[in-house]
Amino acid sequence: MPGLKRYKCPACAGTLEFDSGTQQLKCPYCDTIVDIQSVLSQESGTAQAAAEPAREGASPEDDLQGLSSYVCPSCGGQMVVPDTTGASSCPFCGAPQIVPKKFEGFLKPDLLVPFKLDKKAVKERYFEHLKGKRFLPRVFRSENHISEIRGVYVPFWLFSSTVDMSMQFRCENIRRWEDANYRYVEHTYYDVYRHGHQSFDDVPADGSEHIPDDLMESIEPYAPKEAVAYDPAYLSGFLAHTYDNPAEKMEPRALERMQGSTEASIRSTVTGYDSVNCTSRSAAFDGTSHRYALFPVWLLNTVWNGQRFTFAMNGQTGKFVGNLPLDTPRYRLWFALSSILYTFLFLAIWFIYLASEGPVY
Repeated sequence: MPGLKRYKCPACAGTLEFDSGTQQLKCPYCDTIVDIQSVLSQESGTAQAAAEPAREGASPEDDLQGLSSYVCPSCGGQMVVPDTTGASSCPFCGAPQIVPKKFEGFLKPDLLVPFKLDKKAVKERYFEHLKGKRFLPRVFRSENHISEIRGVYVPFWLFSSTVDMSMQFRCENIRRWEDANYRYVEHTYYDVYRHGHQSFDDVPADGSEHIPDDLMESIEPYAPKEAVAYDPAYLSGFLAHTYDNPAEKMEPRALERMQGSTEASIRSTVTGYDSVNCTSRSAAFDGTSHRYALFPVWLLNTVWNGQRFTFAMNGQTGKFVGNLPLDTPRYRLWFALSSILYTFLFLAIWFIYLASEGPVY
């Protein structure tokens, strides 16, 4: 279990947080910026210089200084937060929670994609998403509401594999013609066979049971090539969620996505026919492997009229998704007033028309 460390500001001794704008550590109290690589290099050198027996008596709690984790009793989501946070709200279900002091465990990922976009960028994307929504409940436009958005490192499994696939199609061409006496229709059938393979690298599968898979897939893609080696310094100022869906459980979903993409590629090569129907398919996977990663996600949960609405933004690319409700009473009021107005205008135009025609004898 890797330790989670507290990085002190050299100017004021405050806890440094990772700043997505500078990609460095930044003090929220005095705005001092510290190069993250220098911190990691210094820490690595200190670790090499320390004698091994000196670590034998160290308490596991020493590595947890400054950070704690807790499990949300409402949904079971696990978050990592600074010790200074005495109360919070779960970014997965929105339930308010008191943060206990007990650490529940954290599994070290193979790589991590740092946040590149801050909360200001999230607000801009959010309000762009609301543009043109005339009958949106007012709470969704509230600045106080959008301030509840949280940056969360979400666990992902990244699968790589090569798909070897065979497909058979029943294709048809139709020819029509006619003469003076008859109309003719000719159906010609073809059996078409295709075989090919396609390689995939780092196909993501959400490792959190508490976040909808389709929501996470809708904010793809990420760029794992821009990832960094995991270090707890990147978690400063954000929540983090360890996986609760193991790789074995998520592998079929990733392989299904690979197969679907390969099928679409092969299907696109069958052209020149009026109709194409797949009659059989078989797929084999070779060299399947996986890596564990943390990806940056901005999450906002809202409950309105008993329904939960979740908004998510890719913390690396800024892709934003989320469903919006309709304020039904406002819509009905608008519809009623519009109907009355249009009826009034119609009657006014009709009376004006009758008046312009003059009396009829």
